[in-house]
Amino acid sequence: MITTLTGNNQYLIRRRLNELVDKFEAEHGELALQKIDAEEADPGAILEAVQSLPFLASRKMVVVRGLGANKTASEQIEQIISSGGDTTDIVFYEPAVDRRTAYYKVLKSLTTLEEYNDLDIQKLAGWLAEEAKNQSGELSYSDANYLVERVGTSQELLANELQKLITYNSKISRDTIDLLTVKTPQSKVFDLLDAAFAGNKKRALELYAEQRAQKVEPQAIIALIAWQLELIALAFYGKGRDSNQIAKEAGVSPYPVTKAQRLASTLSLSELTDMINRALYIDEQSKTTQLDLDEALKTYIVTL
Repeated sequence: MITTLTGNNQYLIRRRLNELVDKFEAEHGELALQKIDAEEADPGAILEAVQSLPFLASRKMVVVRGLGANKTASEQIEQIISSGGDTTDIVFYEPAVDRRTAYYKVLKSLTTLEEYNDLDIQKLAGWLAEEAKNQSGELSYSDANYLVERVGTSQELLANELQKLITYNSKISRDTIDLLTVKTPQSKVFDLLDAAFAGNKKRALELYAEQRAQKVEPQAIIALIAWQLELIALAFYGKGRDSNQIAKEAGVSPYPVTKAQRLASTLSLSELTDMINRALYIDEQSKTTQLDLDEALKTYIVTL
């Protein structure tokens, strides 16, 4: 068995690797497993690992991490694959592999390539509800969706939060989610912009004040606003396109793109351009003059 694990979802890739390793060790023992950090490894050492026979076991497994980052060794990928004997399983762990390279094309053609990418908000909510059930917990789809909106789309973070919630009370509600989790700054800035666009300036300023009370500096807030505006611009110019496609091209999670699409739908081109230009001006002035960034951001928010 020769397997490649790749994709931008670190959580699912690690979980799949652990599944393969745990199953193998249960059958053949820990001594039959060899792990190689291949980023700086000598090509000869990698070849020796896959060529050598199992020790005190009928099979061996070699886990090769980050071979794609080792130019010299990755150029020998075909030889490495062909050197593995019938009693050797090889797992290439390559989260950040470049699809344009010859190395990736060899992995795709000569190994069983398993790709794990970030899930969109709907799939994350479904996954959370199913995971809760698997852990003898109870979480409705709507509350799972609320949890994603509150803490973000990192599947590893969501898994940790789910475990914490189930430990507290196996029947998870929005009250326990609010009690035990912290809303991410990115999510709050989206809420801030959403409130401002809806004309609820008071709520927008309250959200800004919450950020400041939590020791989030104005420089960090304007950086988050800039990031949100970039997503809104991508959504604006990508009208009619699927959020997953936009997210993939932009290298971000589909979830913030979905929220950005909703905000973009309320704006004209001139409004969007004005928002971006004013935010850029504030950012530049804060770096070159004695501008009170805190007050400037409050003014920016109430004039959106």
